[in-house]
Amino acid sequence: MIEKNSLLQLDYVGENNNIVLITLNRQKVLNALNGKMLNELSNLFKSLKEKKDVRVVIIYAEGKSWSAGADLKWTASLGWRVMRAIKKGQKVFSQIENHPTPVIAAINGYALGGGIELALSCDIRIAAETALFGFTETTIGLLPSWGGTYRFPNVVGLSVAEDLILTGRRFSADEALKIGLISEKVPLEELKTKAIEKAETIAQNAPIALREAKKAIKKGLSSSIDGGYRAEAKGIKKCFRTKDIREGIKSVFEKRKPEFKGE
Repeated sequence: MIEKNSLLQLDYVGENNNIVLITLNRQKVLNALNGKMLNELSNLFKSLKEKKDVRVVIIYAEGKSWSAGADLKWTASLGWRVMRAIKKGQKVFSQIENHPTPVIAAINGYALGGGIELALSCDIRIAAETALFGFTETTIGLLPSWGGTYRFPNVVGLSVAEDLILTGRRFSADEALKIGLISEKVPLEELKTKAIEKAETIAQNAPIALREAKKAIKKGLSSSIDGGYRAEAKGIKKCFRTKDIREGIKSVFEKRKPEFKGE
């Protein structure tokens, strides 16, 4: 799944080894995203989609940067083929957004340009106190093009999104928490541990219910309240057909933790 000279590192963590920790591994260039890294992310998420034992995915990075965005040397070298890079990034981030299991972004250091767009494609975002965010594209004559202009307003609201995208200014983890971009801010040395703890909490829940809840949330955001209702009803119908719902109800009466199998 991960080759020798990969730009990603893969580990299975958690009490039951059912949490995948992906570590971005291109720190010499602040984890700038190039074609190779995008391809590796795409292939990895495609393979993880088939693994029924994986309950949660975490995207993490060591060093001083989570991702400083698109590799400008790479994009500049593409010439007229740059649109392929745009479409590639959009496709990969949609893969992550629509991945069946929850995806957590554990953000340290810089999350700029395409890096913040990568974070937005994840379901939950936790950041170190030292994290620094910014849609820096407009400061060099570009605009967010890997889904940022769509996802960011959905998360923080139109006015705040336009302010931060159009000014291109960088902002702290404190501000990111205030506007709702991240759900939690933690000391840098606790970031990985906190992300795994949150993933463990999620992984204890029924896998099919988690998958259907994620689908319903996404559907509701991209359509109408009626679309959201239909997604909820469809998800509930699937859940009531599972062994997990019977196990969940049984565990309540027996006053014990449920043991969900994803069946």
